Amino acid sequence: MATVYGTGQVIEPTGDRRGLTLLLKVMSLDGWGWVWITAGLIALVCAWLPPRRDWPGYVAVWLIAMPWAMAYLVSWWPLGESSRGWVVAVLFGAFGSACVVAVGWDEPPARRELRRET
Repeated sequence: MATVYGTGQVIEPTGDRRGLTLLLKVMSLDGWGWVWITAGLIALVCAWLPPRRDWPGYVAVWLIAMPWAMAYLVSWWPLGESSRGWVVAVLFGAFGSACVVAVGWDEPPARRELRRET
């Protein structure tokens, strides 16, 4: 999802920039798009790592989602730039939080083939 979102920002950046004021002070939407893409690719690569070694992928997505959540939250209150900033903040926050929660989940036990005795 992070890679797709970043690709969308690179190809055709969002027209409504309310809520992005703080982020755009750091870098352009094109730059942020590439950060999203990078986080998504890190997550994709880490998905194939052995259990307990895949955590950098979760952290990478969390690290990009949280600044976006905070920027939208601050744009709603206290800045008052975006009346719906809290909605977008919740969406990005939930996405990032799901990654933080998932990093702590236990991996399912390895499947063992049942041998049929004859």
